[in-house]
Amino acid sequence: MWAADASGDELSRDLGRYGVGRPATEKEIHNWNIDVAPTGEGLPPGRGTVKRGAQIFAGACAQCHGLSGVEGPGPSLVGGRNTLRTAHPIKTIGSYWPYATTLYDYVYRAMPFSAPQSLTPDEVYSVVAWLLHRNGIIDEDSVMDARSLPAVRMPNRDGFIPDQRPEGPVQ
Repeated sequence: MWAADASGDELSRDLGRYGVGRPATEKEIHNWNIDVAPTGEGLPPGRGTVKRGAQIFAGACAQCHGLSGVEGPGPSLVGGRNTLRTAHPIKTIGSYWPYATTLYDYVYRAMPFSAPQSLTPDEVYSVVAWLLHRNGIIDEDSVMDARSLPAVRMPNRDGFIPDQRPEGPVQ
């Protein structure tokens, strides 16, 4: 692995030494730069509704998570509220996740399992809206977009301890 601060000369030397690879192009870097921050930075344009999310979830997600988000072979996505301090915590979107923007990031980046990154931004916003509604976090008539999603206050927002190390979090 190359050091993040490696100069172009070091990179070229290593590529020549091993005879494999090449530096990524700006376009390749842009295409992989799909992360979304808790603040909403990185969210694309688009919008989604709970109603549309139910349809997309049924077609793209239910085979793993069940039609209601709880009965599939994959992890439950709904429920678990107020269970984190019990002997049997249930970690779901509604009980554990601190930021709604993380949900967008994960669904876009990794779902559906059989075809990651195949959903459009509108489809991801819709699935996220449906999941947030199923967890009792937003109303059925809510619309999710780059402005409204970061404003969603998740039930476990304050359930994490910030990393206070002077050198910052481990990367």
